[in-house]
Amino acid sequence: MTEPVIVGVDGSGRSLRALMWATHEAALHNAALRVVHVLPTWEHDIPFHPPGMWLSVRDHGVDILTEAATIAKESRPGLDVSAELMVGHPAAVFVDLSKQASAVVLGARGEGGLSNVLLGSVSLQVSGHAEAPVVVVGYVSGGNDRILVGTDGSESSSAALAYAFEEASLRRAALHVLRAWGLPTPPDDSTVPDPEQIAEDYRQECERGLAVLRARYPDINVQVELVRSRPSDALIRASGRADLAVVGSRGKGGFHGLAVGSVSHALLQDASCPVAVIRSKSPGKA
Repeated sequence: MTEPVIVGVDGSGRSLRALMWATHEAALHNAALRVVHVLPTWEHDIPFHPPGMWLSVRDHGVDILTEAATIAKESRPGLDVSAELMVGHPAAVFVDLSKQASAVVLGARGEGGLSNVLLGSVSLQVSGHAEAPVVVVGYVSGGNDRILVGTDGSESSSAALAYAFEEASLRRAALHVLRAWGLPTPPDDSTVPDPEQIAEDYRQECERGLAVLRARYPDINVQVELVRSRPSDALIRASGRADLAVVGSRGKGGFHGLAVGSVSHALLQDASCPVAVIRSKSPGKA
């Protein structure tokens, strides 16, 4: 059975967009939707809170969950929707929940209010450490019928390609595979590399990496583009023509680092569509 799609909600507008995206994703994958609101550990975060504040915050959290679950059920009748109020550090909670999820969906950033700030600030953190794909929803573009995926031949980008092909198949969308590259710095005693030859080498490498997935998903319209540019800049530009951007991230070890790679970080900050981060366990820059 498919693991549930988990979505974090905090009552903000971006949270609502994340909820709607997650609801659609759960329906596409025939998965359950688990709606989660996280309350902070007040004794640690706010040691001198007024009497009764905890009950008020808890009741507000219950209201947020009730409204979110109702919206999801009404938008997708028949979808298995559950709601859960949890207590803890939001980043740690969602990383832990990702162990039993097909995807974790979060808003890009909060829009005011303590709970909104707590939810919004964890999206980058969770992206670097979750065991399931993490989709960060900021801007939502629709009608492009196109999935964008960045590749560089690494293990993490291979995982991103596999995810992107599956999403394109389920959504009946075209797939834009983007490989950005730059000229390597030659030693002092060597000639400047031929840009055309480098581009051709990268194209062949890219096609080899796509061969198995093309065979598995023969009906997907795949466009391969090589761009001489910084990967983050190229992906951000291309995100304006996509409904979803997918990128691999090797991140960094250790939860307390809470780091996501530089390319993923830039895309999460500035993309014009939702971004799915697919993490591998190998350290690196993606």
